[in-house]
Amino acid sequence: MADFDLLVLGGGTGGYAAAFRAAQLGKRVALIEKSKVGGTCLHWGCIPAKAMLETGDLLAKIGKAAEFGIRLTPAEGVDASVIGARRDKIVARMHAGLKSLFKKNGVELIAGSGTLVGDGAIEVELVDEAGAATGERRRVSATDIIVATGSSVRRIPGLETDGTLIVSSDEIVTGTFAPKRVIVIGGGAVGCEFASYFRDLGAETTIVEMLPAIVPLEDRDASKELTRAFTKRGIAIHVAHRIADGSLQREATSVRLAIEPIPADGAAVDPSTKINLEADLLIVAAGRVPNSGGIGLDTTAAVVERGFIKVDAQMRTADPHVYAVGDVIGGLQLAHVAAHEGLIAAQAIAGEPIHAMEYAKQPRATYCRPEVASVGWSSQELERDGIPYVAGQVPFLAIAKAHIGGDADGFCKVLRHAESGALLGVHMVGPKVTDLIAEASLALELGATAMQLGGTTHPHPTLSEIIGEAALVSIGRSVNF
Repeated sequence: MADFDLLVLGGGTGGYAAAFRAAQLGKRVALIEKSKVGGTCLHWGCIPAKAMLETGDLLAKIGKAAEFGIRLTPAEGVDASVIGARRDKIVARMHAGLKSLFKKNGVELIAGSGTLVGDGAIEVELVDEAGAATGERRRVSATDIIVATGSSVRRIPGLETDGTLIVSSDEIVTGTFAPKRVIVIGGGAVGCEFASYFRDLGAETTIVEMLPAIVPLEDRDASKELTRAFTKRGIAIHVAHRIADGSLQREATSVRLAIEPIPADGAAVDPSTKINLEADLLIVAAGRVPNSGGIGLDTTAAVVERGFIKVDAQMRTADPHVYAVGDVIGGLQLAHVAAHEGLIAAQAIAGEPIHAMEYAKQPRATYCRPEVASVGWSSQELERDGIPYVAGQVPFLAIAKAHIGGDADGFCKVLRHAESGALLGVHMVGPKVTDLIAEASLALELGATAMQLGGTTHPHPTLSEIIGEAALVSIGRSVNF
């Protein structure tokens, strides 16, 4: 008889969500984690980064105090050590709360590094509370296994991090940096968040992105609006650019490099188009890679492509008793998406009814200033797939609560099917949109129409009114815009 009904390899958001739900459904569950439960999101991603961004947002609000009739002495400076201490306190509190949930849900936590060895078994090299190997091993088995080993920061040859001048997101959210000049390589969500943060702290900030737009996975209008807002804040943006070969120079306290536009069709680069940049902090935010190597997947029937584990809509691999969730399977590498995948896997293992995973219905959020949030399909995706749509767009300038709060940048864009009126997507840039997007996510999940979304009463004055107004604009029924 197997030791457990389910073994979960990896204690990040997807892993512990799966473990807790399976236990709630009556399964005997153990979770194996070699570091800290909570994974990247809690310790090296979402939570510490957002704690830091909150400081930047507060500093920006203080800068507007005079507009609200409040006389304040200008801020004397920023104490990076205090920012770091507050961040770490928040992480520690959330970590303690998460660990208590293992006991509450009856899930055994096994501290160690696990390797699949076939026949439903995992060999665990045990570690102590500090994460150091004890030299002991434990072999455990289960009817089913969920692989939730997450991802790691992508390392770029020639841009090796040193923790001081060239850093990744891991170092940013665990260190205390107070640079005067920052270069961010990568204009995706992570790059834009750190660019926003350091700009709020007063740093001269530059983003270099190889693709034609920052936040390139978002709707094109969201990318354009964020570019406009960042430029207004003094953030320099170079899209469709790359670091020129051999140009990176590390000095004692600074980094020098040259960037160049990416030529079309293999054309030669005009030397006169190169731009020389210098900073005392270079942030590499070029994505993440799956942690799928060296964990024994070759002892299973699971298929791995480009490092990602292939799964079906219930998170099952080609091996009927091996599932995988989270960053290690690719897709949307977001904590809340991993949690949803974990819940689906647990429900499937327990034989409970569960819907198939639909990534278009998963909300996306970027916590820069202004914030960016979306759910559903973008304009360019609908056009690519030949789906007829109508857009309704309303700026925050039309929303009273935005003016009351002193932040009216951005917009809400609602996309509906041109014939059926079904809601297809909602895209937002502006204040608190990472909170507001939940309404749109629910509407899409329930199959609402734009008329139903627009016909829902939104309290006045609130920022949420923008969603209803944009939906009404898409059907030609707006009464306030």
